[in-house]
Amino acid sequence: MVPVTMEVETMISDETKRKLRELNLSELINGLELQQQDIQYVSLPFDERLQMLTDYLYQEKYNGRVQRLIKASKFRYPEADINSIAYEGRALERNQMIELSTCQFIHSNADVIFQGYAGIGKTYLACAIGKQACKQQFSTQYIRLTDLLVLRDEMRLIHGNDMKLLKKFSRYKLLILDEWLADELTEKDLHFILELTERRHDCTSTIFCTQYKLEEWHGRLGGNIHADNIMDRIVHNAIWIYPSDKNMRKYYARQTK
Repeated sequence: MVPVTMEVETMISDETKRKLRELNLSELINGLELQQQDIQYVSLPFDERLQMLTDYLYQEKYNGRVQRLIKASKFRYPEADINSIAYEGRALERNQMIELSTCQFIHSNADVIFQGYAGIGKTYLACAIGKQACKQQFSTQYIRLTDLLVLRDEMRLIHGNDMKLLKKFSRYKLLILDEWLADELTEKDLHFILELTERRHDCTSTIFCTQYKLEEWHGRLGGNIHADNIMDRIVHNAIWIYPSDKNMRKYYARQTK
C-alpha cells in the first residue's frame, strides 16, 4: 500500500501547478506545499483542508493587494503607523485617532483637516490614516498640492488639457493633499482646485494638511467666488484636528541623540 504521505506529495502535478499559475493562483500552490510538509494535515477531512487553503489564499491575496495599495499611494512617510503615534504632550485625542483609523469618515465621504505649525506631525498622522485606508482596500494617494499643480501643467503641455489628471485624482477614495495653501495660487490654479473639489465632493474623502487656520483660507484661495465655492465643498463636512504646538521633528531628533 502506498503511504499516505506519498499520496499527498504527488497530489499536485507540475501541469496542475502551471495551470494554477496561469490563473494567478500561485499562492494556492504555496498553501498546498505547506500542507504537504505538515503531517497533521493528512488526517484532516477534505472540506477542512479546503477551508484552510481558502483562508490562506484569501489572506495572501489580501496582504498582496494591501502592499500594492500602500506602494501606489506614495506616502511621504510609508513607515507611518496608527499604533506608533505619540500622544504625550500633544493636544491629540487618542480616541479621535482610533476612530479615524476605522475609516468610517471615508464611508461617510467626510474630509479631515490637520492644521498647525510646521513640524508638528500633520503629514505623519495623515499617512498613518492613509495606511489604514489601504488596509481596508481603499484606493489612496498622497501628494503635495504644489506637485499636483506641476502635474497639471505637464498634462496641459502634453495633452492640451488637464481632464485626464482630474479624472485620475477624482477616483481616489482617499486623497491626501499636503502643504495645502502653502503657496500663492493663480487664477488657473483656483479653477483646477475648484473642479477637483467639485468632482470629489460628497463621493470621496480628502485629508488636508495645512498651516493655515480656517479664517485664513478665504484669502489664500483668492478671496473671491472661487474661494467661496471651494470652501463650501470642504469645510462643512470636515473633521478638524489640531495636533499641538509641539515640534515632533525636534522631539524625535532629541530622542535619537
